[in-house]
Amino acid sequence: MNRSSLKVPALLLALTLMWGTNWVLFRVALDELPVLTFRSGVLLSGVFSLGLIMWIRGESFAIPKGRWLALIVASVTNVGIWNVATSMAVLYLPSGHASVLAYTMPLWVALIGLTVYRQRLSGRLLAAIVIGAAAVVALMIPNFASYAKAPLGLFWGLLAAISWAIGTFVVKRTDWGGQWGGGGLALTFWQVALTVPPMMLGMVVIDGIPTHLPSTAALAVMIYTGGLPMAFGTVVWFALVRLLPTQVAALSSIAIPIVAIVSGIVLLHEPLSALQAVAIASTVISLWLALVPSRSV
Repeated sequence: MNRSSLKVPALLLALTLMWGTNWVLFRVALDELPVLTFRSGVLLSGVFSLGLIMWIRGESFAIPKGRWLALIVASVTNVGIWNVATSMAVLYLPSGHASVLAYTMPLWVALIGLTVYRQRLSGRLLAAIVIGAAAVVALMIPNFASYAKAPLGLFWGLLAAISWAIGTFVVKRTDWGGQWGGGGLALTFWQVALTVPPMMLGMVVIDGIPTHLPSTAALAVMIYTGGLPMAFGTVVWFALVRLLPTQVAALSSIAIPIVAIVSGIVLLHEPLSALQAVAIASTVISLWLALVPSRSV
């Protein structure tokens, strides 16, 4: 197996671990900080980390001509709405439940691709989407009572998923040109950077100016979330979007809620239900169908 064939699985594994283990940390910070204050800290950590890496590597911060509109839409959908909506969902639902809703994104990508862009799905990819949907439903069934009691959590979780699906299409279908042609650091940096001013303005207007530093735990969560899952994780995600068809890239994200479940089983000794076992098996099958090429007969 050559390095090229190993690249996608390696990126997918890194992304799944980073994003899958991050959700449980949200609650640590949100128990202490308002949503916009928390997310402002995360975004500042992310933009500083990305900017520092770009400066060390000598990469240009210049934005390609004529790409401002696409960049702003990508920033709003991939970073702005996603950050607010996921944090709000965690306030109303347990983090694992909220993550399942947010990672219904592949289903929205398939729907948007089919209805808006008239993208045809192969039988193999359609089977992967159906099985992936079965995994999501299996995870959601035990939590329907929670969703009924917290409709706002349901709203925010699904808003995050739909917004991310739209942003994925914007990035995938825009000809960024020049050194942005492959996405990467500059594209991610500017999506995060453009979100910082409105997020901080919202913090000042809604939450108020912080009068003291957060606790060490909350501060650590903000720095870690901005530096790794947001900054590096988003770069990895756009690399997958560039390397894979949109629907396949989207399907690759369905393993992330599984990591949260498995982490709870291994670290917190939470029981493994039959539905969770079905979801894990369905996810493995779905990813295999989407990512492993079929053999020619």
